[in-house]
Parts: sequence; structure tokens; C-alpha cells
Amino acid sequence: MLTWEEFERVDMRVGTIVEAREFPQARRPAYQLLIDLGPEIGRKKSSAQITHHYQPAELIGRQVLCVVNFPPKQIGPFRSEVLVTGAADAAGHIVLATVAGPLPNGSRLV
Repeated sequence: MLTWEEFERVDMRVGTIVEAREFPQARRPAYQLLIDLGPEIGRKKSSAQITHHYQPAELIGRQVLCVVNFPPKQIGPFRSEVLVTGAADAAGHIVLATVAGPLPNGSRLV
């Protein structure tokens, strides 16, 4: 079981996708995202394997939940700085985790 203190170490924040583009160098289909996580964290990059349910243009302006305190991960020529969260549907395709209403960028999940 996870303790409350361990859970609190995971820093999950709300951010708004401001850029989304194809990532042809990725081994599995993915997009490169730029996410605005508010004034404290700034804009961060992420690679997300969400191509089955989403097109880049429809991702702009969407708020997502991101883990911001994992170490960056190099994915080919791209450095992913945050983890965008989601869950797999019945076919194994990722659906983004999001918020029920608009929140300020950088809001922390508590």
C-alpha cells in the first residue's frame, strides 16, 4: 500500500496544451506536446502516445493532468520533461486524463 506521504511526493499539475505536432521519429505513434503549466513551472514538453483518439489541432487548449517531478526522458531527438496522464480504453488506446472544468494552469492535484 502507498502511504499518504508517498502520494504527496507525486507532483501532478493541471496544464493547457499550447502546441501539438506529429512525432515521426518515435518508435510508436506519438505527438510532441508543449504544455503551459503556469508561472511557477512554465511551459514543458511531453511526448504522448495519444494518436488513436486525438488529432494535433483538437488538442490545442485542452487541459490535462501532468506529473511534473519525474526526471526528463530522452525519446529519440526529443526530451520529454513531464508525463501527461491518461488511461487505456478497452482496445489499449490512451484517453487523456483531464479536469471537469477550467482551472488555472499549475493547479496541483490534491
